[in-house]
Amino acid sequence: MRGRLVVGNWKMNGDTASNARLLDAIARGWQAAADRGLAVCVPFPYLAQARERLAGSAVAWGAQDVSEHPSGAHTGEVSAAMVAEFGSRYAIVGHSERRQAHGESDALVAAKAAAALAADLVPVVCVGETLAEREAGATSAVVTRQIDAVIAALGPALARCVVAYEPVWAIGTGRTATPEQAQEVHALLRRRLAAAGAGSIALLYGGSVKAANAASLFGMPDVDGGLVGGASLDADEFLAIGAA
Repeated sequence: MRGRLVVGNWKMNGDTASNARLLDAIARGWQAAADRGLAVCVPFPYLAQARERLAGSAVAWGAQDVSEHPSGAHTGEVSAAMVAEFGSRYAIVGHSERRQAHGESDALVAAKAAAALAADLVPVVCVGETLAEREAGATSAVVTRQIDAVIAALGPALARCVVAYEPVWAIGTGRTATPEQAQEVHALLRRRLAAAGAGSIALLYGGSVKAANAASLFGMPDVDGGLVGGASLDADEFLAIGAA
């Protein structure tokens, strides 16, 4: 079901004292609404703190990754079921930083999405092109390949996902796709998802989203909200993005 959704990605930031202040401020400042959702995806060690501070509020929480494995000899990995035990609703999978720095393939991202769904988590599946790929005119081919791997792996369960388009060249750089550039890719994704029977899932834009540009991005017909990085570490900024 489409509706406005803004998900914060803290990345590898935070400590218990600053987290408490941030989470409390977000919980106080966000009011429940039928057509709007707000969530934070925190580092694994802080899932218990997110549950403690956000339980009973209108703000959901989740993790930034999950293993594709349900259990076993996978030292350092965290399963989707473990994440779910902390009351999590969301799990980001396939973030560009995981794809680039950790070599995650399209098939692995799809497997992680399936693992999240099996634990009743909502996977936020990330797709997006690098600057070199955009300049080579390969944006459509890249994001189509990435989303098709997920479509093939999930089948009808795809309808329970969220998809985030994050142009790699706009992540943490201060550069942002124009609303028109974002809409072009979101429309492509919407058509692809609709053909697979999941045209009504939320499509988020991720890439230097701020309060100053959120309204123009979210005003595009196929942009349903944002996956927010650095700005999600500032409660006032994050709440303003959620309200845009």
